Amino acid sequence: MDTGTHVVMGIALGGLATLDPVVANDPVMKQAVMIAAIVGSQAPDFDTVLKLRNNAVYIRNHRGITHSIPALFLWPLLISGSLLLFFPEASFATLLLWSFIAVFLHVFVDIFNAYGTQALRPITKRWVALGVINIFDPFIFFTHLGAIFLWQLGLGPAEAFISLYVLLVFYYIWRIKSKRNVVKLARRQFPIASHIFVSPTLKWTHWHVVIRTPDMLYVAKASDSQLQLYEQYPFEPIPETKILKAAKKDENLSAFLSFSPTYRWVIKETDDMIEVRFYDLRYRSKGHYPFIAIVQLDHNLSILSSYTGWVYSEETLQKKLDVVTHT
Repeated sequence: MDTGTHVVMGIALGGLATLDPVVANDPVMKQAVMIAAIVGSQAPDFDTVLKLRNNAVYIRNHRGITHSIPALFLWPLLISGSLLLFFPEASFATLLLWSFIAVFLHVFVDIFNAYGTQALRPITKRWVALGVINIFDPFIFFTHLGAIFLWQLGLGPAEAFISLYVLLVFYYIWRIKSKRNVVKLARRQFPIASHIFVSPTLKWTHWHVVIRTPDMLYVAKASDSQLQLYEQYPFEPIPETKILKAAKKDENLSAFLSFSPTYRWVIKETDDMIEVRFYDLRYRSKGHYPFIAIVQLDHNLSILSSYTGWVYSEETLQKKLDVVTHT
């Protein structure tokens, strides 16, 4: 989920924690547990600092080890231990419990995004991405805000937050069923499909869909029980040509390929260079594919510049490539 949603989730957990008598009867514990819940709700995303290095490192590692099984226990220990330095009279066990719940909930809800997490590391590095909830879901965000507001107005934490979580359980069940219906819809139209990739959007009834058959890729939108096809491309494994083999050595393209399960590529040759572009087909927006990887090579197949990430205009992309070229 997005940072804002994780923040309101942390506040809601801090409010729910006041049902614990150890917290409710001690103003110091209320403050310490609220901080533990908010920090715990953010901690797995501290790997965002990797963006300071480059997008390739960030894409390869974001939601990786910081969302893993060991991290579920290491983050609460670090958070609780650090808080004891400022609240020495606080109950370590209580801080540990609520910071663990916050960290666990963060990783758990991230699994439902299309991006997913490597939540099962070190057992497996496979990405777990259920693709039923958008990175930012207005319903989840604003129901949390509403519950927090009612709590501040004097509604009891049980009524405010337990009601919230019951509502969200039913919401998640409904979203899971909605995605299954989209998959069934695509399967009926393309019975020979080998893979169907479904990604949620901000609109409840709209879903991004990519359908892979043995020889074609179909990009579509599902809405109101209908499948609208946009584009179709031949499907084939990346050929072992000299150009593509050279481009795949670049760290940006390598990171893109480690993350994206369905894409197309275009090779453009000019007098000055050879340009290889890969487009992730899951994120079509206004006729464009904003999540891309691009590698520019000279005619000796040496890499001149490259980039991977989200780009919504050609002008922005060229500026990013110019920065890479001159650094």
